[in-house]
Amino acid sequence: MATLQPYKKYNVVAYDYATSLPDGWQLLPNIAIFQERIERGYENEELLSVTIGRGVIKQSELDKKDSSTLDKSKYLLVYPDDLVYSMRFRQGASGYSNYKGIVSPACTVLKPRKGVKLNSRYYYYMFRIGLYKNYVERYAYGIADGQMPLRYFDFKRMYSIVPPIEVQNKIVEYLDKKNSEIEKFVRNKERLIEILEEQKVNVVNEHIKGFHTEKYFIDSENEFIGKIPSGWSFKRLKHVAIVKGRIGFRGYTVQDIVGFGEGAITLSPSNVFNHKLILEENTYLSWKKYYESPEIMIYENDIVFVKTGSTIGKTALIPKTDEKMTLNPQLVVFKKIRINPEFLYFLFTTSYIQKIIELDIIGGAAGTLSQQKTKTIPVFFPDDKKQQLIVSMIKEEYSKIDVAINNARKEISSIKEYREALITDLVTGKRSIPQLQVS
Repeated sequence: MATLQPYKKYNVVAYDYATSLPDGWQLLPNIAIFQERIERGYENEELLSVTIGRGVIKQSELDKKDSSTLDKSKYLLVYPDDLVYSMRFRQGASGYSNYKGIVSPACTVLKPRKGVKLNSRYYYYMFRIGLYKNYVERYAYGIADGQMPLRYFDFKRMYSIVPPIEVQNKIVEYLDKKNSEIEKFVRNKERLIEILEEQKVNVVNEHIKGFHTEKYFIDSENEFIGKIPSGWSFKRLKHVAIVKGRIGFRGYTVQDIVGFGEGAITLSPSNVFNHKLILEENTYLSWKKYYESPEIMIYENDIVFVKTGSTIGKTALIPKTDEKMTLNPQLVVFKKIRINPEFLYFLFTTSYIQKIIELDIIGGAAGTLSQQKTKTIPVFFPDDKKQQLIVSMIKEEYSKIDVAINNARKEISSIKEYREALITDLVTGKRSIPQLQVS
């Protein structure tokens, strides 16, 4: 942002999130800028959705099941250039519409107040910066964190920055170009990460069958596994580990879900990503319910396995941790593993075991794999010494690939931080783009 300089002249503004604005800019109540659009009865229009990452898009573009109601008579009409936000405004669920369509009545649709000239995309950028989302938090209220709606009654009492329309247009033009460049950079880095993750699978596929340590092979008589080294054991999962799930134990209700520090982490599919345990956003089960089911308490070197949902087959090896953990009904856990747990974990990440799992799924890609079927998944392995040798070779190659993956993720994080700072500085008037620095 070295070429982006402050404006020539600023005026003091007596407001908390903006203490000064460039000469000619205003800070106005939203009621003076926007008007709520409430037009219903257009149920035949295309269904739109307000997303956190992509703004307003067509429902058909979402990679998930349509959860809208059959009766759409109360859905709100949206025109191109309208702004729309949902109950998750604070998390970034707001956007500018390129389409005519309808949105859920839980959303709020905004249009310019009569006689007001504005560039909707300027406010699209403003609404999505952290500064404005934090500002929204003071006016939103409700019963669930992250789902506290910002009603138009409260939105209209808030204030927004209003530059001259020609300035808005220039800023939008500049940000659209920069954002396009950044999105392309991010896509390229994400594709690189995908390729590197695929490379990790190839590494495991090669090493796990002993291609680097064995000379003689036999047919496993399984179409997906193919040949395995001669002398290796070939068994079902139930013969090398105990498979436990919540089914058969005492269930729990929403009243048993508690806050941080009041219970044990209850693992769900969202805690298993790319065959790794992720403890960032957790659900907690009361201590009472946790201790009612000791058979599914999670410990070091257990393996958790997703058996229900869109990520069926993903696994995570539990590292050494002080966290108390259990699991929800969408997962099972492999316990008392009688071979090297790391070897078994790597085996479950191979493409051939994943294909076997896919074959037994009931209900499609987002269906379920029964606990009984999970127990029958075939596993093959050498003696303990060779298991450890294979694990060591995989981990050595993994470490090199992970360095490249982490570097790519850091670059993505850095460019996104740059974009947030860039947008914030431009829409709040802290800096001007080169085209405006003559003013």
